[in-house]
Amino acid sequence: MSVTTDTAADGAAAAPASEPAESIRPHAEDAFAAELTALAAADDRPRPARWKLSPWAVATYLLGGTLPDGTLITPKYVGPRRLVEVAVTTLATDRALLLLGVPGTAKTWVSEHLAAAVSGDSTLLVQGTAGTPEEAIRYGWNYAQLLANGPSRDALVPSPVMRAMAEGMTARVEELTRIPADVQDTLITILSEKTLPIPELGQEVQAVRGFNLIATANDRDRGVNDLSSALRRRFNTVVLPLPESVEAEVDIVSRRVDQLGRSLELPTAPDGMDEIRRVVTVFRELRDGVTSDGRTKVKSPSGTLSTAEAISVVTNGLALSAHFGDGVLRPGDVAAGILGAVVRDPAADRVIWQEYLEAVVRERHGWKDFYRACREVSA
Repeated sequence: MSVTTDTAADGAAAAPASEPAESIRPHAEDAFAAELTALAAADDRPRPARWKLSPWAVATYLLGGTLPDGTLITPKYVGPRRLVEVAVTTLATDRALLLLGVPGTAKTWVSEHLAAAVSGDSTLLVQGTAGTPEEAIRYGWNYAQLLANGPSRDALVPSPVMRAMAEGMTARVEELTRIPADVQDTLITILSEKTLPIPELGQEVQAVRGFNLIATANDRDRGVNDLSSALRRRFNTVVLPLPESVEAEVDIVSRRVDQLGRSLELPTAPDGMDEIRRVVTVFRELRDGVTSDGRTKVKSPSGTLSTAEAISVVTNGLALSAHFGDGVLRPGDVAAGILGAVVRDPAADRVIWQEYLEAVVRERHGWKDFYRACREVSA
């Protein structure tokens, strides 16, 4: 918020408004505005009502490509093309989209970019928690106006879902299975009848063409608040998998680390790929319970060791190398981050990590520096 000083009393001129602060993490539609604009200009395919891009252009925005004028569209998601095509196609129908997967499979990331490409606005968001109330999905009230004048449309505070219905936009619900079951079921009428009743006013909001909803849910949260069969039928479910190969996961991690590094104004690590590959290899082996050559079985710790956590470990290592090292990403810069990601249960996970260090890392050619760095932080 800009602040000016009122100096009318003494006749002095008002101080100029300060420049708006730069966002640490801009919304997708702002961060990739140039790509979205270029896609819209090149997009000559049919667009569903109120969509900013055609389904083909939305898929290109997520998966990357080169436009006829040479504009490069960077990949936002590295994974099976068909999954993205199914997700985009779902949003062009009357079915809502449920993105399902284990933690760190880019569900939120894909949800945000889909909403940005389809509606040009990814901010109509409901964050699911155990305390999410019904009002977060339906509507609330401005209690000052409600007490002064009684129920009215002016006193009503629309939820992001209600706004999306009225404006023909894409709403997002994060962590749907963390929301209490009775609140989840508020979505049934919205998704089946495309209507949100307002009984206090004897009115309803009907969704206009272009409205749809993207929800995300975590595989690890099964049994927390399972979706009712009635609600699940209102969704087409797309399961986002973990990266198929080391190369694919290294590509994802390096891309995101580069983006985060630029936003944090960190220097580019000149030889960081070796450490990125090492972090990804460790996470995959512990996650899969077997070494990459298939020869040695290892125990898996309690954590998920997701791609998102690998990105966090490498980004933190990059910051360490920039501020407390020589700017080159080294084993010592990522060792502590790996330890923190692996050892979630101090008793059981620490034993698993020590066994992995001694049986696998210690014997691996070219990993002596990494082994010593991990031993040092694990002591």
